[in-house]
Amino acid sequence: MDLINLRRDVHAHPEPAFCELRTAALVLSHLRELPVTVRTGAMRLEGIPAYPDAVTLEHFAGLAVGSGADEADVAKLAAEGTAIVAELSGDRPGPTWALRFDMDALPVTEASDGTHFPAAQGFRSSYEGFMHACGHDGHVAIGLALARRLADRDFPGTVRFLFQPAEEGGRGARAMLGADVVEGVDRFAAVHLGLDLPTGVVAAGITGIFATTKMRARFTGTASHAAAAPQDGRNALLAAATAVLGIHGLPRFSTADTRVNVGTLRADGNVNIVPALAELTCEARSKDGAVNADLTERVKQVLRGAALAQGVEVDIEETGGSTSLDCDGELLDAVLAAAGATGHEAVRLHEMGGSDDASLFAEAVQRAGGQATYMVVGGGNPAPHHNPHFDVDEAALPVAVDVLEALVRRGAAATDR
Repeated sequence: MDLINLRRDVHAHPEPAFCELRTAALVLSHLRELPVTVRTGAMRLEGIPAYPDAVTLEHFAGLAVGSGADEADVAKLAAEGTAIVAELSGDRPGPTWALRFDMDALPVTEASDGTHFPAAQGFRSSYEGFMHACGHDGHVAIGLALARRLADRDFPGTVRFLFQPAEEGGRGARAMLGADVVEGVDRFAAVHLGLDLPTGVVAAGITGIFATTKMRARFTGTASHAAAAPQDGRNALLAAATAVLGIHGLPRFSTADTRVNVGTLRADGNVNIVPALAELTCEARSKDGAVNADLTERVKQVLRGAALAQGVEVDIEETGGSTSLDCDGELLDAVLAAAGATGHEAVRLHEMGGSDDASLFAEAVQRAGGQATYMVVGGGNPAPHHNPHFDVDEAALPVAVDVLEALVRRGAAATDR
């Protein structure tokens, strides 16, 4: 398998949360060549917040088929959801692994100047307004390359490959957990490229992952003429704008690191109309799950208070989220041993400074008595994650495959056999 070209193919066709139709179809096409059991529709569609509507799915389905994806696969994925689980059994008893590989892209317009490697090499995003700005294109390639390497079945136990939609925004893992995708799992690992580690350096686990809650607030007021009858209006935009300032004015916590952010603010109307509709999206984060829950409630209080002050209604929806994560020491030792066995530089822990709903998979496995970790493989990224110039050094891709392969083949042994 040409790991680099596979990554570039996925990079050139970025798809947002739950619309990863071409990417998932590509995953299926490669898995069919391997001795794996494949489960499509490995997610519970009911109750997913902000799930793409039929028009959006049809749009991305058209793009997928137009760029070479199998039409029947795309139709099936559009109907069932884009989550894919593949299971590969080794030739002897051992642990059941679940390995997470996320697939979604971001609503970021990719840089087009010659200093940006994908643009210079001709694999910049072909879907304007969307971009793989977080390394998920590489994750997909790593997962497929690993499955191909392990196809000889010369390892103990079972490996369950979780190709996950919608990591951005924290919705995909929850949807897949609703379909029991980590039931019976002994060991869970996610891998992420980048995060400001030097190219090829492996971190066995992470610290400082934030629990987060994503929210959307819709304010509904009353429209009126802004000059002739302003007193008859109830200004939804003013309520939303007040909430923006209130959210960013919330106090920090002394007991844990916290973050808040308002990401979007939109309103309907015209320059001479008191706006009756406004919507904002925001998030709360903390390195402590309980503190994040408290902070989330304070954000909601600000939203309700701003609505009350302007005499408008507000509907608050939690659109996604994730939790904090403590990596298990035994797995950290195993990753370090796997990195050493393959000749790659490694550190025990790396500060993450962000969120990932892989933490929900990890939490579910740990609650059932299993172990979990979140690996990082440095990608020498020239720009921050979620930036138009983000990229990963492709030399990091085989490093990730090497270490994951060794981890599985060794059965998570921390010492040489």
